[in-house]
Amino acid sequence: ELIPEIGEDDCVQETQSCIRHRAAMLSRALIDENHKYKNLEIIKFVDKFNALMSAGKSTTEDSLSLGLDFLANTRNATDSLPDVFFTDTEISYRDDNRIMWIFIEKDDEGDDIFPNKFKNKEDKEEQKRETVIPPHYYDEWDYKYESYKPDWTSVYERLYSNSDSIFIDQLLEKNGDIVKQLKRVLDLLKPQNKKRLRFQEDGSELDLDIALRSVIELKNRSQPDSRINNDFEHDSRSVSVLLLLDLSESLNDIVEAKNQTILELSQEAVSLLAWSVEQLGDNFAIAGFNSNTRDQVMYYHIKSYSEHWDDSVKARLANLKAEYSTRMGAAIRHGAHYLDLQKSDKKLMLILTDGEPFDIDIKDPNMLIKDTHKAIQECRKKGMYPYCISLDNKADNYISDVFGSNYSVIDRIESLPKELPQLFLSLTK
Repeated sequence: ELIPEIGEDDCVQETQSCIRHRAAMLSRALIDENHKYKNLEIIKFVDKFNALMSAGKSTTEDSLSLGLDFLANTRNATDSLPDVFFTDTEISYRDDNRIMWIFIEKDDEGDDIFPNKFKNKEDKEEQKRETVIPPHYYDEWDYKYESYKPDWTSVYERLYSNSDSIFIDQLLEKNGDIVKQLKRVLDLLKPQNKKRLRFQEDGSELDLDIALRSVIELKNRSQPDSRINNDFEHDSRSVSVLLLLDLSESLNDIVEAKNQTILELSQEAVSLLAWSVEQLGDNFAIAGFNSNTRDQVMYYHIKSYSEHWDDSVKARLANLKAEYSTRMGAAIRHGAHYLDLQKSDKKLMLILTDGEPFDIDIKDPNMLIKDTHKAIQECRKKGMYPYCISLDNKADNYISDVFGSNYSVIDRIESLPKELPQLFLSLTK
């Protein structure tokens, strides 16, 4: 048999790492409709796989994504034990050095790592529904002593949970006139040179040399290479962009002119911006942040640099929630960590916020303003270009102290969906 039948109780979860055992059971269940497994996760992912096959448009990447989702959803604390279950899990025919050998590059983001449980002492419901990896620690600037407080803030990364991507598609459809206007501008800015990509499973044309070689291999009863197509992509502009979203409680305020919350208008604006950047082919990530004291600064991965603007990203964006406070300096430093790793000539950090830096454990209102200004200076020293889009009509009282001249204040918040993508295009011409 290609995949041996493994008993559901063969691996002792309390004393062994059963990650290979679970993966092997899933593999068996996918090819054996008479399998006897009762594990609900296995049954659920078999149904997902069958639905994917029935759709008729599945790719190797889709199957890989499904497998990774299964491993993430079934992750157990004992998976890190040194005693790994191997019996009947090593399948010799499977590895063609494309899927099994994937190496983590230095600029991969935190959302490529399986998340660990985050223990939130104050909010038991939050603890049940959210997962994060261990914190990153950052210094914070104390303007009174003119020195850094070492490892003062704890930044927790989180891959935002999914909702329904249709919500974002509806927002784009609602703003169809803006999309048409943007498309005319994008067609002028879009790079015209194309680059050929060889060895593609799916592509726009057949690569005759590789196809002929695969036919010969097949006749010799060898495993043929299925990557027989060519595809083409535009040479992208050398631009990397991080859109950093303030997700604090105040985004729940209603904008009377639109009868929508600031958060809902932000989702519209970000959807249009993300669609625009995808058309241009720029390297682009979206993240959000909020805070609940220096010990809990949350950094939400919504779109990583390696992802396309697809249904998975839209589903995360659709599920955004606004809560807690705005410890901006720590979030900027963490976002700068990932932006700095990108290999682009121009690195732009767009910060979308509706208020000044603030947190509940800070009594001096200038403390976080000065720290955020220091974080901006750190970005500039590394060759990044931070730019703030403020929705606060009182921003003139403090914003230049933080960002210098690199900011825009949008007084009519209801115009944000139209103004945000246009502002991006003007900054990256």
